Amino acid sequence: QVQFVESGGGLVQPGGSLRLSCAASGFTFSSYTMGWYRQAPGKERELVAAITSTFNTNYAPFVRGRFTISRDNTKNTVYLQMDSLNSEDTAVYYCYARAMQTYWGQGTQVTVSS
Repeated sequence: QVQFVESGGGLVQPGGSLRLSCAASGFTFSSYTMGWYRQAPGKERELVAAITSTFNTNYAPFVRGRFTISRDNTKNTVYLQMDSLNSEDTAVYYCYARAMQTYWGQGTQVTVSS
Protein backbone atom coordinates (compact mmCIF):
# COMPACT_ATOMS: atom_id res chain seq x y z
CA GLN A 1 0.00 0.00 0.00
CA VAL A 2 1.45 3.33 -1.10
CA GLN A 3 1.61 5.93 1.64
CA PHE A 4 3.00 9.44 1.95
CA VAL A 5 3.58 11.42 5.10
CA GLU A 6 4.00 15.07 4.26
CA SER A 7 5.16 17.61 6.81
CA GLY A 8 6.70 21.04 7.16
CA GLY A 9 3.92 23.25 5.88
CA GLY A 10 2.51 26.16 7.81
CA LEU A 11 2.36 29.93 8.08
CA VAL A 12 5.45 31.98 7.33
CA GLN A 13 6.12 35.66 6.79
CA PRO A 14 7.22 37.01 3.40
CA GLY A 15 10.92 36.46 2.94
CA GLY A 16 10.91 33.47 5.26
CA SER A 17 11.73 29.82 4.72
CA LEU A 18 10.10 26.44 5.11
CA ARG A 19 11.24 22.90 4.44
CA LEU A 20 8.71 20.36 3.27
CA SER A 21 9.30 16.65 3.75
CA CYS A 22 7.55 13.71 2.16
CA ALA A 23 8.25 10.25 3.53
CA ALA A 24 7.02 7.51 1.21
CA SER A 25 6.43 3.79 1.49
CA GLY A 26 4.84 0.97 -0.47
CA PHE A 27 6.91 1.25 -3.66
CA THR A 28 10.54 1.21 -4.75
CA PHE A 29 11.33 4.79 -3.84
CA SER A 30 14.79 4.91 -5.40
CA SER A 31 13.40 4.00 -8.83
CA TYR A 32 10.88 6.81 -8.96
CA THR A 33 11.05 10.44 -9.94
CA MET A 34 9.88 12.39 -6.92
CA GLY A 35 8.60 15.91 -6.84
CA TRP A 36 6.22 18.56 -5.71
CA TYR A 37 3.23 20.23 -7.32
CA ARG A 38 1.21 23.04 -5.84
CA GLN A 39 -2.29 24.37 -6.22
CA ALA A 40 -3.41 27.82 -5.19
CA PRO A 41 -7.09 28.70 -4.73
CA GLY A 42 -8.79 29.12 -8.09
CA LYS A 43 -5.73 27.97 -10.01
CA GLU A 44 -4.63 24.78 -11.68
CA ARG A 45 -2.13 22.44 -10.11
CA GLU A 46 1.40 23.28 -11.30
CA LEU A 47 4.76 21.58 -11.11
CA VAL A 48 7.17 23.14 -8.62
CA ALA A 49 10.20 20.85 -8.73
CA ALA A 50 11.20 17.27 -9.47
CA ILE A 51 14.19 15.03 -8.89
CA THR A 52 14.79 11.88 -10.88
CA SER A 53 16.09 8.54 -9.72
CA THR A 54 19.52 9.65 -10.95
CA PHE A 55 19.27 12.91 -8.98
CA ASN A 56 18.68 15.21 -11.93
CA THR A 57 16.55 18.15 -10.89
CA ASN A 58 14.01 20.32 -12.65
CA TYR A 59 12.43 23.53 -11.37
CA ALA A 60 9.57 25.72 -12.45
CA PRO A 61 10.83 29.15 -13.54
CA PHE A 62 8.97 30.88 -10.73
CA VAL A 63 10.93 29.01 -8.01
CA ARG A 64 14.33 28.60 -9.62
CA GLY A 65 16.99 30.03 -7.34
CA ARG A 66 14.67 30.09 -4.31
CA PHE A 67 13.64 26.44 -3.86
CA THR A 68 15.84 23.35 -3.65
CA ILE A 69 14.62 19.80 -4.04
CA SER A 70 16.57 16.85 -2.66
CA ARG A 71 16.03 13.21 -1.80
CA ASP A 72 17.38 10.70 0.66
CA ASN A 73 16.89 7.18 -0.65
CA THR A 74 18.00 5.70 2.68
CA LYS A 75 14.98 7.36 4.31
CA ASN A 76 12.60 7.16 1.33
CA THR A 77 12.10 10.88 1.72
CA VAL A 78 12.02 13.85 -0.63
CA TYR A 79 12.51 17.41 0.60
CA LEU A 80 11.68 20.85 -0.70
CA GLN A 81 13.66 23.70 0.85
CA MET A 82 11.78 26.93 0.17
CA ASP A 83 13.52 30.26 0.72
CA SER A 84 12.57 33.86 -0.02
CA LEU A 85 8.91 32.97 0.13
CA ASN A 86 6.33 35.44 -1.08
CA SER A 87 2.55 35.60 -1.05
CA GLU A 88 2.32 34.01 -4.49
CA ASP A 89 3.82 30.84 -3.04
CA THR A 90 0.71 30.34 -0.91
CA ALA A 91 -0.81 27.03 -1.98
CA VAL A 92 -1.34 23.42 -1.07
CA TYR A 93 1.84 21.54 -1.91
CA TYR A 94 1.52 17.94 -3.07
CA CYS A 95 4.26 15.34 -3.08
CA TYR A 96 4.22 12.88 -5.96
CA ALA A 97 6.06 9.83 -7.22
CA ARG A 98 6.22 8.92 -10.88
CA ALA A 99 7.54 5.94 -12.80
CA MET A 100 5.24 3.41 -14.46
CA GLN A 101 2.52 4.81 -12.16
CA THR A 102 1.96 8.11 -10.45
CA TYR A 103 1.18 8.39 -6.77
CA TRP A 104 0.10 11.51 -4.90
CA GLY A 105 0.38 12.68 -1.34
CA GLN A 106 -2.48 14.30 0.53
CA GLY A 107 -1.02 17.80 0.39
CA THR A 108 0.27 20.26 2.95
CA GLN A 109 -0.77 23.89 3.23
CA VAL A 110 1.81 26.65 2.86
CA THR A 111 0.63 30.17 3.67
CA VAL A 112 2.88 33.18 3.21
CA SER A 113 1.46 36.19 4.96
CA SER A 114 2.45 38.99 7.29
